[in-house]
Amino acid sequence: MDVFDNLMLGFGVALTPGNLMYCLIGALIGTLIGVLPGIGPVATVAMLLPITFYLPPVSALIMLAGIYYGAQYGGSTTAILVNLPGESSSVVTCLDGYQMARQGRAGAALAVAALGSVFAGTVATLLLAMFAPPMAEVALLFGPAEYFALMVLGLVAAVVLAQGSLVKALSMIFLGLLLGSVGTDVNTGAQRLTFGIPELADGIGFVPLAMGLFAVAEIIKNLESPEKRAVLTAKITGLWPTRDDFRRAWPAVLRGTSLGSLLGILPGGGALLASFAAYTVEKRIAKDPSRFGKGAVEGVAAPESANNAGAQTSFIPLLTLGIPSNAVMALMAGAMTIHGIQPGPQVMTSRPDMFWGMISSMFIGNVMLVIINLPLIRIWVTLLKVPYRILYPAILVFCCIGVYSLNNSMFEVLMLVGFGFLGYTFLKFGCEPAPLLLAFILGPLMEENLRRAMLLSRGDPMVFVSRPISATLLAVAVLLLVIVLLPMVRRRREEAFKE
Repeated sequence: MDVFDNLMLGFGVALTPGNLMYCLIGALIGTLIGVLPGIGPVATVAMLLPITFYLPPVSALIMLAGIYYGAQYGGSTTAILVNLPGESSSVVTCLDGYQMARQGRAGAALAVAALGSVFAGTVATLLLAMFAPPMAEVALLFGPAEYFALMVLGLVAAVVLAQGSLVKALSMIFLGLLLGSVGTDVNTGAQRLTFGIPELADGIGFVPLAMGLFAVAEIIKNLESPEKRAVLTAKITGLWPTRDDFRRAWPAVLRGTSLGSLLGILPGGGALLASFAAYTVEKRIAKDPSRFGKGAVEGVAAPESANNAGAQTSFIPLLTLGIPSNAVMALMAGAMTIHGIQPGPQVMTSRPDMFWGMISSMFIGNVMLVIINLPLIRIWVTLLKVPYRILYPAILVFCCIGVYSLNNSMFEVLMLVGFGFLGYTFLKFGCEPAPLLLAFILGPLMEENLRRAMLLSRGDPMVFVSRPISATLLAVAVLLLVIVLLPMVRRRREEAFKE
């Protein structure tokens, strides 16, 4: 079947009343957590993982996907009206969006952000539909050696693109691999790193780890600083941009969409990297760079387009290769595993209804988000006035109930608390927890493919370099590490992240 037939199959799944409802719920929750600073899609998806146990797999993934790309929409509202990014990928939108709001042009800024987002989201979803099947067909040719090499490349790329120190990023990768190896060895039946604790015999739970590192740690961090929200109280008018706004915005939207679509595929990339890169490009190519930071409409259009495109193309490596490209995709991979579905190329052949249903739901979700965001601006502004001291106890209670409900285990609740304080420690020392989560997900798969490759080659390690695809992937991984360790490249990388 061609792409059109596949999409028709997907729309048949996505347009059922139940899936439409979960798509709307995901879009609403995504917009809400994008609007409310201090939560974010990673923490929210982690908190909602226990709920997915009780949903059909397609509905669960449609809802979680809606939360991710919905947060990119909602984050721009807070950035423009409060000068506070509701979501990390909306940080650069504050620079020009808030200045436009102060100039009485909040309506135009919100409209440009919403229209750019829906265009970028639609284009990126179309690219996902077009390029996922060919990539999945190539991935079906992979053997254990190729999969191992691909996962090594994915982890190396996550280190290269991680914020902060390379040493800290590598440390997070190794710690994630170590945590992923806790439990019973499936080949020998021996227990590893359990320290005689029977609850660890099945390994460390993905849900308490993710919720602790992202949700609980983020709450503790937010409680450090006093809450300051200067919500724009002026009436928001003129939601339709002027002709000059359109003239300046549409080239920026096209460039942001292209850049975001490309960067979303890269491991460690996604919405955050795409938005920063798009803003930098617009400022570099502008005839008058001094306009940026003072209310340039391009400074809103480009990053908002890029972060939505990056959010949706980041599904490509997960669905075709089984490799999560960022923390949210790692959580999506965890949700699929919870339902007994192995992420990768076999999903397209074994579960075409789920694969194409989720992709088609993204088209529907993008339309829903425009309808949700612009007419309901006043409701979102009102929600911004809810004090965080009221929100965080409810979030903590929800986390504890969600973790306990999985296995009725107090031990997992204690793990949640422990990983929460560990995640807070990481944040204080400037260690990004996303590479740890990626390594935790990929570690057992890497071990399985390593053992399988060695078994098939009768213990000959040269199998990884004698096969062309695996040798190429490993060579690229080594080359990336060598390049990024060069003093000049390392210095430029650190300067770029500081900027």
